Amino acid sequence: MAIVYEFFECSNTTLLYICETGDSKQEMRNRLFEIWFNSSLRKSDFVFMSADIRDAEGIPNYAAIVVRLDNPRLTSVIAEFTETVQLLSQKPE
Repeated sequence: MAIVYEFFECSNTTLLYICETGDSKQEMRNRLFEIWFNSSLRKSDFVFMSADIRDAEGIPNYAAIVVRLDNPRLTSVIAEFTETVQLLSQKPE
């Protein structure tokens, strides 16, 4: 998690990650990142939101954001992530 903390030291940016699906190990990658985050001593400084988005073939795609609680755009970042996940979760017509 040190690299994540370093990423946030200088700015109030948002970290978005999407787990690679080519080898079908995306669920394991997502679970590992969640374990790292939840065992972190500084997790109370951040908001962590994860999503499982199924593609047209039913393959799970995992995405998450990490945002500092003092980010001045926290509310809008969370809303944008939530709306994007909902949009991507809709079945194509």
